[in-house]
Amino acid sequence: MSSKECLVKRFMQEMAYYVLYAAKIIKDDDVETGIGMILDSLNDNRKILVVGAGRSGLAARAFAMRLMHLGFNVYVFGEIITPAVGEKDLIVSISGSGSTKLVVTASTAAKDMKARILAITSHRDSPLAKLSDHVIIIPGRTKMAAEEDYTVRQILGEHEPLAPLGTLFEVTLNVFLDSLIAELMQRLGKTEQDLKKRHATIE
Repeated sequence: MSSKECLVKRFMQEMAYYVLYAAKIIKDDDVETGIGMILDSLNDNRKILVVGAGRSGLAARAFAMRLMHLGFNVYVFGEIITPAVGEKDLIVSISGSGSTKLVVTASTAAKDMKARILAITSHRDSPLAKLSDHVIIIPGRTKMAAEEDYTVRQILGEHEPLAPLGTLFEVTLNVFLDSLIAELMQRLGKTEQDLKKRHATIE
């Protein structure tokens, strides 16, 4: 075994620190508006379509699963059983860069169908943000640590990154989306047992 120090737990701590930092700067009003759009879809019996690519796409799928558990009429973009998007349906489009071609193209097409677009991205000036009805900014590679902290510089990608490209956005995104589900549970008066009733029994 190599004598080189193992930094796994240090990296875990730095990523957790970053999530805490993100929780301080994500704007409450932006989150509240996003929650309202999601709840409106339930109240109006509208479809929700979740769109994402790569690792963000995996987070999007996990979010869609939890929305299903809460009773939302939700689908994942690209699945063969996903129905047509209609007027006032909600598209939750996730892209750290805000320029992922698949996400932008799908969102543009949905916009043409008069669907509402809720974007989750790190860049307010991105193509995705500009075409969306509302944007929630999840910080990605934002400087928030001292320059002299080598490990944090590596994680933030200012040199050859030890945490691969996009990791901080994706980690923060997963925590944010699960926290959003927890908030929706509170507002809808749902318990873990309620969610369990809608969980897959064939798996």
